[in-house]
Amino acid sequence: MASWLWVVIAFAVLVVVAVVVWQATRMRRSRQLRERFGPEYERTLASSGNSREAERELAARQERQEQFELRPLTAAARDRYLQSWQTVQARFVDSPEAAVVDADLLIQSVMAERGYPVEDFEQRAADVSVEHPDVVQNYREGHRLARLCAAGDGSTEELRQAMRHYRALFEELVEPAADAASVREQEAETEADRHEAQTEA
Repeated sequence: MASWLWVVIAFAVLVVVAVVVWQATRMRRSRQLRERFGPEYERTLASSGNSREAERELAARQERQEQFELRPLTAAARDRYLQSWQTVQARFVDSPEAAVVDADLLIQSVMAERGYPVEDFEQRAADVSVEHPDVVQNYREGHRLARLCAAGDGSTEELRQAMRHYRALFEELVEPAADAASVREQEAETEADRHEAQTEA
């Protein structure tokens, strides 16, 4: 067999191997994003209508979040925020709209103290979705209802629902167990990536 034919065959084999590796890497990345973001993955996919675009956005969120210096609340800060939440809830009885506004501001304060940038709402929701994908939709819905009521198109019941949605995220942000689980998850993912890199090498 001519030497040039061996070169062609070797090149074809390398191309096939490269395609297989690329597909396997993409499938692994998709699986990791699905597992990490859960319902947020499906929401982003439905919003973009394209899996590649959705995964690009979610991966960008992860990369952005890795630049943050996130930290758990101190015990004193946690107690202070829990007390503040009780005050906000008690205020709802006499002034529901003001209480919902205060709840939103309190969440922003917790996020800032934990190391999240506090920018516009959509960016806050995107940032928090990385660590709290199961409740970020509560945050969005609470915000939507709060804006609806602020425009005079809502009801007291919708304000009550907004408070419930806000509380779901608030409880995760101040919960020490959630911080520990997040740290363990990040360490596990880092170790898995390291092991895979060593295996491929």
